[in-house]
Amino acid sequence: ENLLSVIRETDMDLAIDSAADRERLVEGLAGDIVLTGGPSGKKKWEPKSNIYEISYQDTSANRVYQVVSILLNTMIENTLNSTRTDTMTAQKFLDKQIAEYEERLTLAEKELASFKKANMGYMPDEKGGYYARLKSAQDAVEQTRSALRLAEQRSIELSKQLRGEDAWLGSSSYSSASADKLRQYQDQLDILLSQYTEQHPDVDELKAMIADLEAGMNAGNENTSTSEGGSTVEYNPVYQELKVEISKARVEVETLKIQLAGQKRYVEELKKSVDVIPEVEAKLAKLNRDYDITRERYLNLVERRESARLAQDAGQTSSDINFRVIEPPVVPSRPSGPPRLLWLTGVFLAGIGAGLGWSLFRYLL
Repeated sequence: ENLLSVIRETDMDLAIDSAADRERLVEGLAGDIVLTGGPSGKKKWEPKSNIYEISYQDTSANRVYQVVSILLNTMIENTLNSTRTDTMTAQKFLDKQIAEYEERLTLAEKELASFKKANMGYMPDEKGGYYARLKSAQDAVEQTRSALRLAEQRSIELSKQLRGEDAWLGSSSYSSASADKLRQYQDQLDILLSQYTEQHPDVDELKAMIADLEAGMNAGNENTSTSEGGSTVEYNPVYQELKVEISKARVEVETLKIQLAGQKRYVEELKKSVDVIPEVEAKLAKLNRDYDITRERYLNLVERRESARLAQDAGQTSSDINFRVIEPPVVPSRPSGPPRLLWLTGVFLAGIGAGLGWSLFRYLL
């Protein structure tokens, strides 16, 4: 294309009648134009040289000047413009790719959010995936069972200690039969509480009987607060403290029972979801992987676009490729060849030699 432009501007195509003639003219022009490199003016190609020379030979001095000038200007302008054009083209391409990946990233974010919303109860939490959560829930059940056994054992031990204590200190007014009956009721109550809750009808009934018996014993003690010998009757603080501790132990037992029941339900729910949760986790992992890949590529494209903008801004002030014409083309004052004096001398000598040789040949004949 550059050679065709040279042909048009120098009017070489005026004598062209066909496409074949134009092709031959282009090939001949390409063969006549010589590009050499070398800081010392050597007529050979040196790839590492940064000094070049464009030369062309023709029968017209003006045409030689036009061809070299057009080629020089074309090389400088096209090189500089191509650098800016390539940068702008790259920036447009990056803008298009960024818009496409931004749309894909938005779509991936919406799809991920919709999936999490639709599978709210099956999402992995801070404890990990399905099997990690199941193992953690089973461990929690075992821990709660151990704590419940300890609490029940503590309640039984406190009840045994309570049966060994009297409610009153120095009291001889209430009968040993009432005390034995009270202990018997307490034992029955402990057995019922180990099987039922505080709201069970048998437990309420037995508590009422114990309360009536204690009320009767307290009334008898108030009527005989001093014995015949003048000894006073005092309430046993150890007995009261044991009763408080037993109440706390029973509350702890009930709390652990409720907690254990909830943990068992959670384990059963996890076991029932054994076919659902792993599939949800696999789908979530795929969505996260696609989202991360799209996001990473989007950020890379944005970074490359910023680099292209910086390169374009820098190219507007200074170019990486600079041309400086050391010797501008000029119209030659004399032809570069052929060496006419040498040719004429050679032809003259050849003619003399040919004449002498022909004469000698004729003489010899």
